[in-house]
Amino acid sequence: MRHFRRTTNKHLGELLVERGVITRGQVQQAVDAQKVQGGLFGEVLVKLGFATEENIAQALTSQYGFPYLPLSNYEIDPDVIKTVPENVCRQFCLIPIDKIGKSLTLAMSNPLNVQAAEDVELITGCMVQVFVATTSDITNSINKYYSSGSK
Repeated sequence: MRHFRRTTNKHLGELLVERGVITRGQVQQAVDAQKVQGGLFGEVLVKLGFATEENIAQALTSQYGFPYLPLSNYEIDPDVIKTVPENVCRQFCLIPIDKIGKSLTLAMSNPLNVQAAEDVELITGCMVQVFVATTSDITNSINKYYSSGSK
């Protein structure tokens, strides 16, 4: 089991407040909403309209040191796409973006989902390297590269 080490001890909300993305009041509103609705804190902030997916992805990048990769202009080799089944990509909101030898690079909306990375390693026999991308970018890429289109 992988354990991710934070590059900063600051919480996601605190990082977003420091960057001027949200206010402390919005952090509390999001915490309250998360208690009722559940889900990831970043997703709650996006649903409430307090932050964008890009704001969350970039904050995760600084919080854990994952590189951020906007996918909109990124071309993925069809052979790389074939390494991970579409249903796995949709289930975990991830997409393979590059493969060199036994090293597979994934873009994930939730890079802390250890189970997803481990499942992909089992399926592919590769070691996984994780980049952060937005949920929208990943969904759009899945729809673009997999034959069934949007589901």
